[in-house]
Amino acid sequence: MAFPRLNLLSWYVYMTGGLFIVWVLINGGVDTGWTFYTPFSTSYSNGYVIAAGLGIFIAGFSSILTGLNFIVTIHRMRAPGLTWFRLPLFVWAHYATSVIQVLGTPVIAVTLFLLVLERGLHIGFFDPAYGGDPVLFQHLFWFYSHPAVYIMILPSMGVVTEIVSTFSSKKPYGYTFIAFSSIAIAVFGFLVWGHHLFVSSQSVYAGMVFSILSMVVAIPSAIKVFNWTATMYKGSVRLTTPMLYALGFIGLFTVGGLTGLFLASIGMNVHLTDTYFVIAHFHYVMVGGAIMGFLGGIHYWWPKMTGKMYPDGWSKISAIIVFLGFNLTFFPQFLLGYMGMPRRYHAYPPSFRC
Repeated sequence: MAFPRLNLLSWYVYMTGGLFIVWVLINGGVDTGWTFYTPFSTSYSNGYVIAAGLGIFIAGFSSILTGLNFIVTIHRMRAPGLTWFRLPLFVWAHYATSVIQVLGTPVIAVTLFLLVLERGLHIGFFDPAYGGDPVLFQHLFWFYSHPAVYIMILPSMGVVTEIVSTFSSKKPYGYTFIAFSSIAIAVFGFLVWGHHLFVSSQSVYAGMVFSILSMVVAIPSAIKVFNWTATMYKGSVRLTTPMLYALGFIGLFTVGGLTGLFLASIGMNVHLTDTYFVIAHFHYVMVGGAIMGFLGGIHYWWPKMTGKMYPDGWSKISAIIVFLGFNLTFFPQFLLGYMGMPRRYHAYPPSFRC
């Protein structure tokens, strides 16, 4: 790493922020939900919002320092002759992720700092009672939180690219397209936050722009899926454990991406907002995508890191179980959400009960 001491500092900063969160959990937690929406979080919540906000604020600096370290390392410490277009595509994915970390995390850090000021000192940023605007919080929150999805999915995309190429015995098809699609995802990720506010006070014209941009961001993701498929085409495909996880990733991420187009359409979004359809979409991308890539990466690099091979038969069975179990858990939520089952309810009508 370009800055090894900064790398170590980021760990200590992360652990410091984590201690705040652990303290909050032990002492009763927060009742705001993970979004901390205002004015509930600033004026009405009975949980430890300030401590949780400070913990996340501190941990955010760890993310910024780590992203900065990766960017400088990739720019300045490549081996002689290792030009940009000879970099492993896994490194390109990390580079795009790091750009999001450095540019996006300060926004959520400032937002949480303003939240703490409003709750502690009653300075009006978001609460209408103090002259603030609650929708402003949503804009600031989602400006970071939508790109944050790509922070988690882009490294897995890089992992899948390496796995598919290795176990197809072929070079990645369309290297340049895959590399630039990672950067395109990072860039467009900052332009689509408004699709989380279609049912807020956002104007119809702004909604139209965000709807179009949300559909455009699907293009670089589709490029990756096409290139993974083309890489396997006429290749010597070996169904190893990492490859099973990679194939599971491609299938689940494709479903998650296509259902995202439903939510990007304003008319459909009005019907599907805050239903289980959103939960299913999110988990197909984040759990079905990011976690499958994570597990595939562990199985891919574990023998290289340790010099020992895991039980291959059991690992293949586990990959199949994860894939089947995930679909049995979350696919029915698409149907329930389309039927109108809302999320974040304590009790449901009999028609939505098993």
